[in-house]
Amino acid sequence: MTMFGDGLDAAVHKAFTRPAPKSAGAQMRYLVRKLGGTMAVAQLLRISQRTVERYVKDQIKSPRPALAARLEREVKARWQPRIRAKAKAKAATTGGIVIDTRARMGYTAPIGSTDQDRIRHLTVALPPVYAARLFDAQEAGAGDARLQQIAAEALKEVYFQDGGRRAGSLEEVRFTDIEHLEFDL
Repeated sequence: MTMFGDGLDAAVHKAFTRPAPKSAGAQMRYLVRKLGGTMAVAQLLRISQRTVERYVKDQIKSPRPALAARLEREVKARWQPRIRAKAKAKAATTGGIVIDTRARMGYTAPIGSTDQDRIRHLTVALPPVYAARLFDAQEAGAGDARLQQIAAEALKEVYFQDGGRRAGSLEEVRFTDIEHLEFDL
């Protein structure tokens, strides 16, 4: 996936009330229950139906690394959907989202201002409007570039312009060379 997409997913996963299944057998049994059969799980994971049945019966216990990664990703994508939806709704309506990043940031401004790009480490609480935009764009399948653009707009308003109290003539914020990115609800 993407840096921004993974970061948003990790923030939502922190809201889970129970841990997702860890063992391969438990993960397979969970997917079989969710998808309604071993054939659907086999098609999803690109393995044979018989292999899925062996995992369900704990005849096979440790999957290959590629299969283990796919299995974990698919389980986490389906784990506690109502809690995930509640966390996103809360962030999008009342709570907002916190972004912690270390990246090169600069801006386009009128001549005579110090708009030199530089590495900054910021931890900024973004308003619910931007949390909603980030989650909506992610669900619509937006790529890393679009999510990065939304985050840059949010940082422009919240950090650089301080909600309209300063830097009113700021035109664009550049948000590049991301070294660290983490979201929190």
